[in-house]
Amino acid sequence: MTTRTAAPPAAFWTWSATEAILAYVRAVLARVDLTQPQWWTLVHIDGAEQGLTREELCARPGGFPYGVGPDDMGHAADSLLHREWLAADDAGRLTLTAAGSKARAWAKELMGQVRSEIHDGITDEEYATVLAVLQRMIGNVGGAGAPR
Repeated sequence: MTTRTAAPPAAFWTWSATEAILAYVRAVLARVDLTQPQWWTLVHIDGAEQGLTREELCARPGGFPYGVGPDDMGHAADSLLHREWLAADDAGRLTLTAAGSKARAWAKELMGQVRSEIHDGITDEEYATVLAVLQRMIGNVGGAGAPR
């Protein structure tokens, strides 16, 4: 019988990883005067063929994780309208302006760099294994988002 070393439980490590990664991502975005909700807004609106209304943006399926709620998304839309990265038509549909498209492309590149930094030294196989283990643990406790 193998004895396991006493160690903090998985919840400690997953929570610590979440906090560290979010803090890192938010700090990188803050250095370029962008928030995570603003980034998500650019992505969601860009991904919607006809744009989104404010209500549609704030009611995205699955909501927004990590303490971000509909009000935060609404504020993000307001700030992007003020920056003229978004435009609203007469029906209130939000779409990216040319400046918004350029900002989204630039932020996407930045987030790619951030992902590379976070994954530095981790092989694709290691990453896939971690995700599979976490998904299994979620499934074991009947958690939301468990694979079916």
